[in-house]
Formats: sequence, C-alpha cells, structure tokens
Amino acid sequence: MSDRVRFVFDPKASHLRLHAFASGLASVVAHSPKFAIQDFSGEASYAQGTMGQPSLKITMKAGSLALQDEVTEQERREIFRITYDEVLEIRSYPEITYESSQISLSKISENTYGSTILGMLRLHGVSNAHNFNAQLVIGEESIRAYGDFTIKQTDYGIRIASVGGGTLKMRDEIKITYFIIAQRAG
Repeated sequence: MSDRVRFVFDPKASHLRLHAFASGLASVVAHSPKFAIQDFSGEASYAQGTMGQPSLKITMKAGSLALQDEVTEQERREIFRITYDEVLEIRSYPEITYESSQISLSKISENTYGSTILGMLRLHGVSNAHNFNAQLVIGEESIRAYGDFTIKQTDYGIRIASVGGGTLKMRDEIKITYFIIAQRAG
C-alpha cells in the first residue's frame, strides 16, 4: 500500500486559461487575446492519513492553445503565428512545467482550504521560483482547485509581441486562471 494519496488531473473537466493584454497607441481598438490551454496533465498528492507533505506537478503543451476570441480567420492565423513562432517558440520549448517544493494549507471550513503553493515554473527554457495561492475543496475521491495568478513574460526570456511597428504591443504580464478537478488514482 502506498504511503501517498494521489489525485490525477481530469483535463476534460478542468480549465486553464491565459489572458494577454494589449497596450500601446492601438490598444483601445485592439483586443486582448484569451486562450485555453487544451493539452495538460498533472497530479497532486499528500501523505496518507495526515494530508501532510502535499505536492503538485503539472505539464502543459505550449502548442495546445485555443483562441477563445471571435476573430477573422486571417487574424486567428496571425495571432497563432506570433504566439507560437515568435513568443513561445514552441519548436524549441514545447512544454511548460510546474512542480511544487512546498504547499501550506489552512482550513477554511469542512473540506475547504486556502493554500499557498511554492515551486518552480519552467517556461521558454527558463526555470524560476513561482508562488501562487489556490482555494481547494478536498474530498475522499476528488480535489477541486481554483484561482488565478500572473507571470511576467520577460522573467522567462520571452520577447514581448508587437504589431504595426510597435503601435500595438502586448503587456509583459499574462494572467492565468484555473479550475482544476483531480480524481483519486488507484
């Protein structure tokens, strides 16, 4: 019998979204694209019987973004060309990973917890410490986690996208929102 209780992410029931924000002279007429990350996997675990030593691992495919905005087919192709080829450089950096080093839990109510998650985010070939907060509902057979956080692209060596000679430029900050459902494994 394992000494850890494992929960595996259910990507069909979960949502990972990222939101880039436009800036510059043309930002009033431009849109700030929103993407869903469609291909990701992960697991959370903790010590059997105590919920001690919780951990989290997640892997996302950088090339699995789905644009959530209504745009023309030409705009869609251009957004993906810039995002995949110039910003994320998915041929060189196909995966984004996060692994926790420490998770603290504080009970809010029955089965509901606030958590602070400390760990390493590997994006665009760069690993940086990244911490975020989550709200958790922990049951016998599932965990639900939700929240949001921001990252700065330049912290990961990512060139900030611009169009039209710099009249439209994206902001450095990207907002990530998530709702994760993980089912008990084995």
